[in-house]
Amino acid sequence: MPHSTVAVILGGGAGTRLFPLTASRSKPAVPIAGKYRLVDIPISNCINSGITRMFVLTQFNSASLNRHIKNTYHFSAFSSAFVDILAAEQTPDNPTWYQGTADAVRQSLRHIGPFDSEYILILSGDQLYQMDFAAMLDNHMQLKADISVATIPVNARDATEFGIMKKDEQGYVTSFIEKPKADVLPEWTSETGAEMKQQGKNFLASMGIYIFTRKLLFDLLENEKKDSTDFGKEIIPDAIGKYHVVSYQYEGYWTDIGNIHSFFEANLGLTENLPDFNLFDNSRAIYTRARMLPPAKISGTTLEKTIIAEGCIINASRIEHSVVGIRSRIGHGTTIVSSYIMGNDYFETIDQITSSLEKGLPHLGIGHRCYIKNAIVDKNCRIGDDVRINGGNHLENTDHSLYTVKDGIVVIKKGAIIPNGYVI
Repeated sequence: MPHSTVAVILGGGAGTRLFPLTASRSKPAVPIAGKYRLVDIPISNCINSGITRMFVLTQFNSASLNRHIKNTYHFSAFSSAFVDILAAEQTPDNPTWYQGTADAVRQSLRHIGPFDSEYILILSGDQLYQMDFAAMLDNHMQLKADISVATIPVNARDATEFGIMKKDEQGYVTSFIEKPKADVLPEWTSETGAEMKQQGKNFLASMGIYIFTRKLLFDLLENEKKDSTDFGKEIIPDAIGKYHVVSYQYEGYWTDIGNIHSFFEANLGLTENLPDFNLFDNSRAIYTRARMLPPAKISGTTLEKTIIAEGCIINASRIEHSVVGIRSRIGHGTTIVSSYIMGNDYFETIDQITSSLEKGLPHLGIGHRCYIKNAIVDKNCRIGDDVRINGGNHLENTDHSLYTVKDGIVVIKKGAIIPNGYVI
């Protein structure tokens, strides 16, 4: 049952592949869809599944994540629900930081232990998906599993990027291989069902989502595998054949926000007519901080496949296939195509705008007559008038003091000041 479960959400490592978005924040704190943060996804999935006791394990750049969780997840005084931050800490018996996913949970057992539970659900803080963990828990109990691994069917091309599991007819995992080479793939197909087979998805990839029976998790981490640091590479593979490890097959939308390209695609995908990830779902709401912002104000702008968050003041001429985040200001004559504008943390007053202009600074937001394409504009940027940012494969990967280019996507760094007429 969900109330017998405690969830542990892993805050992730340094997030170097998402740099510069992770220069001053942890991966789970990266803003997504204009108003949420990545950590809101696993927390919302838990709440919607009836799992309301959660620990978030953090280590790198965790201040903004801690602040977000403190300001967002408040439960009734009469409820046992909580979302608690467990920051990496040095203790007399363990002076090291988290060495991996399993080590992070091991070091947190002293805090998780006092909370009564039969099952521990372990989640990643940087994935985009909507999943009912109660169904996974039911499957775990029905099969009398010791460990459940959420798996997703993938095709041969994607299989080489994942840990691939092989299961028998009952759903028990019989073997595991990490990122198999293409030549051995034929030996690693599983029964994924008629619909998945039709799509060429014959391989079961681990999603990095696990349910452990509590007693076994504590025993593995404290005794049997006390030197193992990672679930995916050590704990799970070694448990196969020794314990009842089952595959729980999930067939919905799921993406691992591992790099700038996947982050960019996931955000722009939300603008489609029928997006794979559905923000407009009564039963699977995504929760985030309630900011009490005014509605967006839009004047003279042609909008095409665009998401606009609250508190925006937009006078652009055209915005298409883009996500515009909270409190964004966009000037007259500006065109934005296939971009994610994260928005701002505060409004500038008229006096502040006047003062900025007197100092030769652009005001907070995007100026007049700009052209921005294939870009991510991080929070609190000041982009002047007549600026051209034209991302694409013609640009080489580079890291500049104001921006980074990765896979043709221009990422304007948080708080960057781009002067009038600047061209990228």
